[in-house]
Amino acid sequence: MAVRVIVDVKAKPGTGGEVVAFFRSILPETRAYKGCSSVHTLQNHDDPDNVMLVEDWDSHEQHREYLAWQRERGTSSRLIDALAEQPSVRYFDVTDA
Repeated sequence: MAVRVIVDVKAKPGTGGEVVAFFRSILPETRAYKGCSSVHTLQNHDDPDNVMLVEDWDSHEQHREYLAWQRERGTSSRLIDALAEQPSVRYFDVTDA
């Protein structure tokens, strides 16, 4: 079943633009990863250190495989180092697919 993943991150104060640039650098590979239909980056207009990813995946399992791949590459730890707090990751079943 198709799944929408919402990743909500809080960058360290004043570094939201750097987090957006980080996502911009890795998202071409994300979009090419098996099962990824789309990924969009959103930066909060009123709080630029709040950044969200809205991802569409063919399945929850494919997203988990992608996350494991990013952990193996060290990408996840680089992101965590740039954040003020742990990211929030939520999964939603796409009911209109």
